[in-house]
Amino acid sequence: MSKINQITNAGALKLQHVSAQLQTQALTGTGAKTGTKTSANVQFADLLQKEAEKTQSVQFSKHAAQRVRERGIEMTDGLLNDLNQAVSKARDKGARDVVVIGESGAFIVNVPHNVVVTTMSGAEMKDNIFTNIDSAVLM
Repeated sequence: MSKINQITNAGALKLQHVSAQLQTQALTGTGAKTGTKTSANVQFADLLQKEAEKTQSVQFSKHAAQRVRERGIEMTDGLLNDLNQAVSKARDKGARDVVVIGESGAFIVNVPHNVVVTTMSGAEMKDNIFTNIDSAVLM
């Protein structure tokens, strides 16, 4: 499987989340009509444009992207910025594999490749052991 198919960027996760919200709005009829487009469609287009412009953001492996969806972790701009800053700090200190722990949960990141390998929610961290990690960053 090619590397392109195995990695999902954070913007794609945010877009998937917004897409799910839009589908819910469409099913329930809660989107406000403005001409032929709903305001949610305009917001989606704006979000898509902003995400297309972002670079240097951490990427998510296919496994990590699946875990984010399963565990309902919302990839907000604030969370993504915090995660990027934590990985940058770890990189500056020479870390290779880091666990980034925050309010939303833990993210295991391969720093040289800038890829989130897996993630877990705060409740799942209890009684778990992190192995093959050389650094930890608290955000």
